[in-house]
Amino acid sequence: MTKTEKLAVFSHLNGEWAPCGLLSLTQDGVCTVGSTFAYGTRYIDRANALEIDPVALALKNKPEIKGKALLPPAGLTLFGGIRDAAPDAWGRRVIESKLKVPPNSLPESVYLLHAGSDRVGALDIRPNLQSGEMIGVGEIRTLQYLMEAADRIEEGLPIPANLEPIFVAGTALGGARPKATIRDNAGCLWLAKFSGRNETVNLPWVEYGTLQLAREVGFVVPSVKVEKIGDRSVMLIQRFDRYWDQPDSQPVHAGADTLVLDRPGNGRIEKRLAFISGLTLLGCHETESITKSYGDLANAIRKYCHPAVVMADTKDLFRRMVYNIFVTNKDDHLRNHGFVWDPELMGWRLSPLYDVTPNTSVAQDRYLHLSVGPRGRYAHLDNALAAHSLFRLSERRAAEMIAQVWEKVRQWKVSFEVSGVPGEQIDKVQTAFRHIDDISTAELRKKTK
Repeated sequence: MTKTEKLAVFSHLNGEWAPCGLLSLTQDGVCTVGSTFAYGTRYIDRANALEIDPVALALKNKPEIKGKALLPPAGLTLFGGIRDAAPDAWGRRVIESKLKVPPNSLPESVYLLHAGSDRVGALDIRPNLQSGEMIGVGEIRTLQYLMEAADRIEEGLPIPANLEPIFVAGTALGGARPKATIRDNAGCLWLAKFSGRNETVNLPWVEYGTLQLAREVGFVVPSVKVEKIGDRSVMLIQRFDRYWDQPDSQPVHAGADTLVLDRPGNGRIEKRLAFISGLTLLGCHETESITKSYGDLANAIRKYCHPAVVMADTKDLFRRMVYNIFVTNKDDHLRNHGFVWDPELMGWRLSPLYDVTPNTSVAQDRYLHLSVGPRGRYAHLDNALAAHSLFRLSERRAAEMIAQVWEKVRQWKVSFEVSGVPGEQIDKVQTAFRHIDDISTAELRKKTK
C-alpha cells in the first residue's frame, strides 16, 4: 500500500543545526516510488544556506524555487543529496540488526531516520522539526567492543546489551566493509574500518599503505593510522567532513585547509562540510554507475563545481584515474568519488581522497569500475592518455602527469615498508601494483620521458 511520509531535514551551519526543509517520501512497502523536497522560506533567505545538492536542489536562483516542491532529476525517486545522507550497505545491516528484521526489509524512511546525526556531511533527517539530534559516537576505548559487535552482525548473530554502541556508531556509514565512527581522546572524529576474521589480506594495513603512498604522489589525503586490537587490525581515517574552528572565524577552504583544523580547545567548535557523491553530481541511480566514465565526472565538475577549482579538480581527477590503474583499484565506483562544499568559495569541489584499495590479480588485462577512455573500462595507460581532452589537458601535459604518478608508485614497496605495513602483507598484495611496462606501449613511455 502506498504511503507518503514527511520528514524534517536539518542543515549544520557554522556549528549549529538549522531547519532546512521538508522531505516527502512516497513509499510502497520497502520501495520508494517518489519524493519531493521544499526548502524552508526562512532557510532559503539565509546568506550561508547550504544547498542539498547542485543538480536538483541548487540555490542559485532562490526566488524561483522559494515555496516550491521540487522533484528529483532524471526520473529518480530520491534526491541524490538525500541519498548520500542515508546509510549504505554496512549501515543498513547495522540498523536491521538493531531492529531485528531481515535484510532489505525496511522502507527508506526508516533507514534515513535511524542513521543518526553523525552521518556523513552536514545534513540530518528527523521525524519532525521539533525533534532533537541523535548523538552517540563510540570512543577509542570501545574499539574492541565495536569490532566484536561488527563480527556478530556479519555472522547474523544477535547483539548483547554491552555491544549495543554499534547501533549508533555504525549506522550512518556506507560501503560493505564493517566500520564505525569513533572519537579519540581529544574529541576528534575518525572512521574505523575493521579487518575481517577470514580475510586473506589485511585490508586495514593495505588501504593504509595505499593512502600513504597517495599522499606521496601529491593527493590530499586525510590522516590515517592503524590500531591493533588483539590479533586484528583497524584502520582509522580522519573524517574530512568535520573540522574545528572558532564560531566567528572567517570561512576557510575545504580540503587541505580544513584537515589541519583537527583539534578542539580554545573555544573552537566542531563544524561540518556538506558532502555529495559522484552519483549525485551525475544525477544517476546506483545501477548506472558502471555505465559512467571519468570523463562524465570531469564534465560534471565543470558544470557544478566552483569555477575557481574546476581546472585543478579535473587535473586531480585525471591523476586519480591513473593512480587507480597503477594500483588496480577496481572499487572506483561513483560513491567513492566525493565532493564537499567549500565554506570560503561557497561552492562544491572535489573531496580529499578516500577508499582506495588495491585488488590483487594475475590477469594481464584488468578493468576499473568507471570507464577510462575510448577503450572503455580497460585499465591501461594508453587508454587514459587517449582521454586527455576530456580533462582539458594537452597530450603532453597528461603524459607528464602519468610520469609524475609513476615516479612515486614505482617505489610502492619502499613506501609501504616506511609506513610500517607488515612484510607478509606487502607480499600478498604485490600483484595489484602494476609496472608501467605492463600497462603502456613503448610509444607512450617515450612521451613520459
